[in-house]
Amino acid sequence: MAISPAPTAGTAEAQFQRQTKRSIRVLARVLVYLRPYAGRVAVALVALTVTAMCVLGLGQGLRALVDGGFSGGDTGALDRALLLMLGLAGVMSVGSFVRFYMVSWLGERLVADLRQAVFDRVVGLHPGFFEVTKTGEILSRLTTDTTLLQSVVGSSASMALRNLLNLLGGTVMMLVTNPKLTGLALLVVPVVVVPILVFGRRVRKLSRASQDRVADVGAFAEESFNAIRTVQAFTHEAEDRRRFGREVANAFAVAVRRIRARGLLTAVVILLVFTAIATILWVGGRDVMAGAITGGELTAFMYYAVIVAFSVGVISEVFGELQRAAGATERLVELLDMEPEILAPANPAPLPEPARGHLRFDGVTFHYPSRPDHAALTDFTLEVEPGETVALVGPSGAGKSTAFQLLLRFYDPEGGRVLLDGVDIRETDPKALRERFALVPQDPVVFAADGWENIRYGRPGADDDAVRAAAEAAAAAQFLDALPDGFATFLGEKGVRLSGGQRQRLSLARALLRDPAVLLLDEATSALDAENERLVQAALEKLKKGRTTLVIAHRLSTVINADRIAVIDGGRLVASGTHTHLLETSPLYARLAALQFDLDRAAE
Repeated sequence: MAISPAPTAGTAEAQFQRQTKRSIRVLARVLVYLRPYAGRVAVALVALTVTAMCVLGLGQGLRALVDGGFSGGDTGALDRALLLMLGLAGVMSVGSFVRFYMVSWLGERLVADLRQAVFDRVVGLHPGFFEVTKTGEILSRLTTDTTLLQSVVGSSASMALRNLLNLLGGTVMMLVTNPKLTGLALLVVPVVVVPILVFGRRVRKLSRASQDRVADVGAFAEESFNAIRTVQAFTHEAEDRRRFGREVANAFAVAVRRIRARGLLTAVVILLVFTAIATILWVGGRDVMAGAITGGELTAFMYYAVIVAFSVGVISEVFGELQRAAGATERLVELLDMEPEILAPANPAPLPEPARGHLRFDGVTFHYPSRPDHAALTDFTLEVEPGETVALVGPSGAGKSTAFQLLLRFYDPEGGRVLLDGVDIRETDPKALRERFALVPQDPVVFAADGWENIRYGRPGADDDAVRAAAEAAAAAQFLDALPDGFATFLGEKGVRLSGGQRQRLSLARALLRDPAVLLLDEATSALDAENERLVQAALEKLKKGRTTLVIAHRLSTVINADRIAVIDGGRLVASGTHTHLLETSPLYARLAALQFDLDRAAE
């Protein structure tokens, strides 16, 4: 492995400047969120400047106290010096409160706005993004990384600015007080730059790695908790504990390396700076004894030197925090820079009013991004007339669910067109398009809320009467009313307080409330028992009236009364017709029907 040569003083300073600029450039991407609060930023900066000036003014008070009060024996000068220092202390206390409050408020506001911006971006990304990205990874960036930025803006940035002012002001006052000792003190500055460069770059890399490992911990925990029944049913708790422990250990190991690098950076800087102070004190003490300077001058100079040294130490420590924040910011910027692949055109074509629900797949070919070598649909053509009920059947992986994904424009086909009421859906606004559909999935989604909110998800502005009417039509009102608080009962995470049939009927109520032009039913009754299937099928019959319905079904008994059945195999439409017609003309359908009905008879 090649080893990079040690940086010379010139190259080290240049690299340090480049590294600092890069960190600032990355952080500036999120600091723009402070622009609406420029007034508060200005107040914080004024308070910061005032407190820094008071700190520097204390040095002159010390000089007057030593030379005029102690050495000169003037009690009046002693009183005036004391009053000056007390006045400065009072101003400092008020300024510190204003600075702390404003900066902390800005840090919290930045995090709130940034979390909203990241969520707004991610929730609009195409489904292909979620095929390759763990939910836990996104949540880690949305919570842990933004919290780290809050710490930087609400604390570290304030410390850095305050100490930078103290550093600059202290250096000027040192020069005014004693140029000779100041020149000696400045010799240490280039020596401090090199460890900041070496350790700072390492801290940044380890900070990014540390955030990634924390995201891995969150992703594993989120996956395990979401599947807790499966975990416990397969007695997998011990294995999951072991694997989670391994993820935690990895995160801890990287964090320890980051802490070690930051600790070394701070320790080296402190050692160098305070060694310089001790040397300067020795030189200054000899000058006082020689009568070259007064005791007050040396006291004031040492006060400023301590301020400068302390400021350098804090800035070096904050620089490590800045590097860590830059790593977190990079992860957030990656999400903010994500562009959804499904966008509305510049001038979207309006969909006809009123909606008719006429669907057409015209020679559609499509590959999923995660499976580019396998065509999900190939030259697929299917037309569904307004008000018609068409069932899609075929083996698993034939392309049935893909047809739904394309209708909702979660993806765009590589070839051919998908049309709704005669309009190519790529020419429409995706939001306007999806408002024409209602989806009832095989695994119904129930949110961690009450019955009102779950059903109203289909139409947020609906009143309670409309929600109850939809629930009654979907045979959901009876079980919701039987809950402890009726419709207002919290249904638990993912609806764990409901049975499978109840969740499905709640999903149907949501679709009924939406009153769509096109209803998409994805295996809506496949996991239900006979009684729940009867209730759901009755609700579906009400839901299908007067609207176009596309049904995916493995249980052919549920779709034999469809207006038409489309048989799909290998991404192609291979047959279409009624149940009776297909039994005679489609070997694939006849085989699927024979297998299905044989299984049904065996189950009786």
